[in-house]
Amino acid sequence: MSHTSQQKLLLLSASREGQTEYLEHALPMMSSFLPSSVKEILFIPYAGFAMGYDAYEAKVAEALKSINRKVVSIHQFDDPVKAIEDAQSIAIGGGNTFYLLKQLYDNELVDAIRTKVNAGTPYMGWSAGSNMAGLTICTTNDMPIVQPRSFNALSLVPFQINPHYTDYQPPNHNGETRAERIYEYTRANPHRYVVGIKEGTALERQGDKLFLRGQKDGLIFRDGEGIKTIKADSDISWLL
Repeated sequence: MSHTSQQKLLLLSASREGQTEYLEHALPMMSSFLPSSVKEILFIPYAGFAMGYDAYEAKVAEALKSINRKVVSIHQFDDPVKAIEDAQSIAIGGGNTFYLLKQLYDNELVDAIRTKVNAGTPYMGWSAGSNMAGLTICTTNDMPIVQPRSFNALSLVPFQINPHYTDYQPPNHNGETRAERIYEYTRANPHRYVVGIKEGTALERQGDKLFLRGQKDGLIFRDGEGIKTIKADSDISWLL
């Protein structure tokens, strides 16, 4: 599809890696990703509703001061659709994915964001905000605390995303592993790929090119194909 060729996406697994400060590990990636012409980021805080939108806006604004970008939250605008249309860049933070998607639908922002990003406006997400860039939110890790209009997400990439991917299984824990849960999804949706990205890594899309950024390998799941490893800092444009 021709319109996808303009997309600029930076989809981070998490807001932190290890013991780093909030978004600290992501700042170099964000700085190189954002064009110098972008001075302001429209932030969508809906996933972090439990901490309050003002507090979330302040937290992100403080974190991004060092890369000289102004952060303004969409909740400050009377007309959120117009705010999207006027944005120089868009960022969606982490929190609860279901609450986030419900707010995007309730504010009629899903199509507005998709149209804006397809036209070339840079999009950054972390955690729930990265999940949102996939086809649906069916491979998120969190609880469905509210019911959005649909599980269909922004479809900025033609696959599913699983942020915070980990192989860790606590001792004596008998619940499903992450891989088992994703396997269930691929069995139920055999035509779909799922990309698991570990903390500290990100997917970066520039037009028709897609890369896994960071120091850790990622994983790709699809029914009947087993689990494939994708190397850190590799070109995975074939997924597009």
